Amino acid sequence: MDIMPYRDTYDPALLQPVPRAPHRKELGIEAVLPFGGADLWTAYELSWLDRSGKPQVAMATIVVPADTPNLVESKSFKLYLNSFNQTPVASPEALQETLRKDLGGACGAPVGVEIVLPEEFGDARIEELDGESIDAIDVEIRDWHPNPERLRTGGTPVEETLVSNLLKTNCPLTGQPDWAGIQIRYSGPRIDRAGLLQYLVSFRRHGGFHEHCVEKIFLDILRRCRPDGLTVYARYTRRGGLDINPFRTNRGEKVPRNVRTARQ
Repeated sequence: MDIMPYRDTYDPALLQPVPRAPHRKELGIEAVLPFGGADLWTAYELSWLDRSGKPQVAMATIVVPADTPNLVESKSFKLYLNSFNQTPVASPEALQETLRKDLGGACGAPVGVEIVLPEEFGDARIEELDGESIDAIDVEIRDWHPNPERLRTGGTPVEETLVSNLLKTNCPLTGQPDWAGIQIRYSGPRIDRAGLLQYLVSFRRHGGFHEHCVEKIFLDILRRCRPDGLTVYARYTRRGGLDINPFRTNRGEKVPRNVRTARQ
């Protein structure tokens, strides 16, 4: 029996834009963004047919600037990619251009798309987020709601990079868990590490899109700790053949290379 649970012929209407503005308004962001950056997506399950009907496979890296009006809901993105499975495409270059056009249309502004072909798979690297881990700190957690008051500062100003692999948030549509490593780079008053870890771990029952969660973390640290400069970068483990990696900064840093971590 043939079971077809999804469309396998090209259908850009499957993409579902999600406006960024309502969530940002909840965070107190109005017209001017307090950060720059981008959302780095990796699509691991990309396939189509060549002109002879022979299946082709690739991966894709997508860079969505943080100032686009919309993000794309991830399940709709997966369904959209699946719609190429039985679709003839003239060339990888043609596919790349189609992805760029459709995703840019859904996001409301241009996005970057790069197709990674099988002969390039061997060049893929695994790197962990650089920085000093705070995960070994002994803390007590009783309240599973993000509370910015856990964020405290004190002592001599520093410039440091801290990382944690204990971030867990939840999809606001399905309730499924989303796991991530997070990197926080800042300069300014020293952030209390135990309080920071308590704050990050308290997202464990929080529902929100990856992008929204990272922006909340960025703004809570910015407002509570008042660093001179701040970068927050999360790499979420893949689900449905996609990973989403939001990067936000007010330090003028370039968007990093999209290099997966071991858990991705």
